[in-house]
Amino acid sequence: MDSFFALSKIGWTLLQPDHLLVILLVLAIVLTSLRWRGGMTLLWCSALLLVTLTVFPLGNWLLRPLETRFAQPDPIQDIGGIIVLGGGEIAEQSVRWQQPQFNAAGDRVLAMLSLMKHYPDVPVIFSGGSGSLLRPEYRGGDVVKQWLASVGMGERVQIERNSRNTEENVTQSRLLLLGAPEKPWLLVTSAYHMPRSVGVFRQHDWPVIPWPVDYYSGEDRYRPILWKNLRDLSIASREWLGLTVYFLTGKTDQWFPAPLTALREQNEATDNRTSSISATGPAD
Repeated sequence: MDSFFALSKIGWTLLQPDHLLVILLVLAIVLTSLRWRGGMTLLWCSALLLVTLTVFPLGNWLLRPLETRFAQPDPIQDIGGIIVLGGGEIAEQSVRWQQPQFNAAGDRVLAMLSLMKHYPDVPVIFSGGSGSLLRPEYRGGDVVKQWLASVGMGERVQIERNSRNTEENVTQSRLLLLGAPEKPWLLVTSAYHMPRSVGVFRQHDWPVIPWPVDYYSGEDRYRPILWKNLRDLSIASREWLGLTVYFLTGKTDQWFPAPLTALREQNEATDNRTSSISATGPAD
């Protein structure tokens, strides 16, 4: 088993906010029962954190910069194809109930259908396997294949069903191409996931045009809905952690990938500063 995949799944199981909060509360109760003087302090801190998460949408604030990093572009005519990343499928329940089941990220699949009608002559790839350590036999690509067949679009889409994470979405999908992509492809994924996805595609020299969908963040300053606040915090924390890990392990060359226009402006500014320093000479 790939060590990066296994470690990422185990690490996230321990670090995701709701699990981490439970660990802190249990640890605080145990330490308090053992009469350790720091136990009560930890218990009060954990309770305060729980109240804060109940009232304030911290995840909403962390999602905003992720979801606004790439805006949805104007309609584009000259593209090489469409690639949609999985994540909206509920694979195990789909098999259990013998019908395709989708979660909130199912917007990715709905957007694919709309784009296929707008671009009737370009190739389409759906990339989604299983991200589960315990149930790898249930794969998102199988769910989408069944759903596409039910709407009469199954023959047009190439299904990639072996990928387990964003990095493998790219490497496994490249195997379906006849050669290096010459024109940019539309990349469809959730808006919060777009920066990391774009970074990985760039790292593999696959030009893409971001087509973000599935937005979560809003204008809420206060939102006393614990489950929703924890959900958004979990999504945002996982993505910021993923950006950091992918950058540190060389899977992307930028920590927070930006639109190409912003990169060009940044490079031009750097070149101008370098030219200015060279012209004036080093400071004494």
